[in-house]
Amino acid sequence: MDKKGKGDNPWRAAGMVGVMGADVAICVTLGFFLGRWLGGSQGWVAFGTLAGLAVGILTCVVLVKRLLEDSDG
Repeated sequence: MDKKGKGDNPWRAAGMVGVMGADVAICVTLGFFLGRWLGGSQGWVAFGTLAGLAVGILTCVVLVKRLLEDSDG
């Protein structure tokens, strides 16, 4: 018989995609407001938004890495 692991659950995958989208959106929004708080000029807002995007992507990479480690064991 085929033994299914934790990673084979489609609902878990759908939940993970939703969490990753929300994570990136929250990080970008916080970066935008950080840029407005730091100076409000277009440069600061762009810097804050891009920094938020980078943090959001980094946390998604860490989240997927942790998920893959859990499904292997």
